[in-house]
Amino acid sequence: MSRTELVCRPSTPERLLFSEVRVLDPRSGLDELRDVLVDGGVIVELAAPGSLDGEGARTIVAADELVLTSAFFDPHVHLRSPGQEHKEDLESGTRAAAAGGYGGVIAMPNTEPVIDSAPLLRSLRDAAHRQAIVPVGFLPAITVGLQGDQLTEMVALREEGALGFTDDGRPVTSAGMLRKALQYQRTAGGVIALHEEDPTLSAGGSMHEGALASSLGVTGVPTISESTMVARDAELAAYEEGRVHFQHLSCVASVNAVANAKANGARVSCEATPHHLLLTDAAVATLDTRMKMNPPLAGEADRQALIEGLRSGTIDCIATDHAPHARDEKEVPFEQAPMGTTGLETAFAALNAGLVEPGHLRLELLLERLTDGAGLYGLPAPRIAAGESADLVLIDLGASWIAGEHGWASRSENCCFAGQRMLGRPLVTVSRGAVVHDLLREGVA
Repeated sequence: MSRTELVCRPSTPERLLFSEVRVLDPRSGLDELRDVLVDGGVIVELAAPGSLDGEGARTIVAADELVLTSAFFDPHVHLRSPGQEHKEDLESGTRAAAAGGYGGVIAMPNTEPVIDSAPLLRSLRDAAHRQAIVPVGFLPAITVGLQGDQLTEMVALREEGALGFTDDGRPVTSAGMLRKALQYQRTAGGVIALHEEDPTLSAGGSMHEGALASSLGVTGVPTISESTMVARDAELAAYEEGRVHFQHLSCVASVNAVANAKANGARVSCEATPHHLLLTDAAVATLDTRMKMNPPLAGEADRQALIEGLRSGTIDCIATDHAPHARDEKEVPFEQAPMGTTGLETAFAALNAGLVEPGHLRLELLLERLTDGAGLYGLPAPRIAAGESADLVLIDLGASWIAGEHGWASRSENCCFAGQRMLGRPLVTVSRGAVVHDLLREGVA
């Protein structure tokens, strides 16, 4: 396997004909009715609607509100394997990804043990080759044990398939340590992805610092805990000419810091999550622990800045930060609960309902940002064209449904959108030509 190849369990590609379907590929500007033939794991042909012979193929005739687009890609998920499989594992997490229309994901290293050595990464990739339903890539740790005081063997990890490195779940608090990592990156390659938080500012906090936190009597986290670290590390990346990706931005100042860094030529990128794009700290008023995440949900001005950053391209992609927890871990008082929400199964539908339907975001831009994470890690940008890998999702744009009403594909159910109305549902997900999610066959749609 090449060092950047994603891994999943072997599957048998199907011969599929999507007949008279609206094909929407923002990357190539395609938006029209087509026949699309898939065979041998690739897109064989695109032709005029109703013109292709589907002999030997399973034929899916599209209805009015069905759209075929590239399967989504999530550069930031937690699959909890190894060591925390009671929350999620490679099979359940990638099943949830397929259910949400994702054709690939990148997993974080804050597992038990931490993925911080080549043998551990090799073992995890081998496990993914046996268990993962959709292709998975991995970001091992920047520092040993996520402790921040000793760099991992980044070259050896790259040789075992690391797409980059992150201490996600914890920040690299030492500027000197991050500078060494950026210097090592020149030899190792790969992207350094950063969870930005100053623990001296955030310690003890459970939600956004503001009037609501004060009224609830909950210790808050100021947005400067994130934004000051983003600004610092953007400067470090520029100085060392390094390649840095900022994870789950949540506030105005962070967006501005990234915009300034890009304007000054720094090689930086960033992501935003569905929950930060759709929710504010007002959602925490009931102290529902599903609304507790890191960084915390912030204010409306922060949310609007994230949406504008998505429109302008300052924010490069959408990532779920899918963070499963066991039910008993979340069913405790708010301040005692772990941070994190699941998101793979609801990302598109929640954003479509909350941003596209009201006219705040174009559907084409949403679809583009849901796939742009691949290119940030040196992976091929998905396209719908003859000869391209068949990584596709068929979506019913008009489907209205309630998140969680029929359970979850994920092993965990701590979703901040549970019980809320969703709009648009992935019906069929195709990964490398194999159908990995199929509500049509299941008779759900």
